Amino acid sequence: MESLLVFFIAISPFLYKGYEYLPYNSNGDLTFFGFILGGNGFSDAKTYVWFLTTKIVPLYLMIFWFLTSRDWWYHIIIIPIAMYAFQLFEVLYDSDDVVDTDNIWWLIPICMITIPFVYIIRVKLYDKHVHGIDLEAIEAELEELKAKGIHNTNDTSNNPTNDQTAEITTISEDINEKLSTGNLENIYKNVQNRIQGWLQLKS
Repeated sequence: MESLLVFFIAISPFLYKGYEYLPYNSNGDLTFFGFILGGNGFSDAKTYVWFLTTKIVPLYLMIFWFLTSRDWWYHIIIIPIAMYAFQLFEVLYDSDDVVDTDNIWWLIPICMITIPFVYIIRVKLYDKHVHGIDLEAIEAELEELKAKGIHNTNDTSNNPTNDQTAEITTISEDINEKLSTGNLENIYKNVQNRIQGWLQLKS
């Protein structure tokens, strides 16, 4: 499978320019293994095939990238994949003679789902690896403390009370609020605005 992917990636420039070397007849139609392909609304079949290759080649390269990527943000590749797929669908099945126009509106629902999903992953990774905040570990510890409090209600000296558990929960929420990515960005912007104001007063 990997060899096949490498092969198609390697020949992508030749596939992209292959339309120039296909057999066209005097009418401008493409004759290939007994099949005749017309212009389908374009001036001739050569222009039509060129337009198809400008969509098909980037589309399958994006799909290969999506299937083989190990980066945390690889889901965002769905957006250009959908863009090329919609453009290809429009030129193949749309009845009018205008292409690459309204298909941008078809991407809005995909963007509304994909972009927040990728941003949530980014915030969680940023908080975990940069700030050292592992909310899942905090929640697991809280659940463990609550379970101990339920099973050992008679031993009040070794188990946290409800007030202590509430205090731990409040601390975790406070840490999450203070060190979240959005809050840090606001603090940075406020500092930046103060420095700019100070430099303006100096000048």
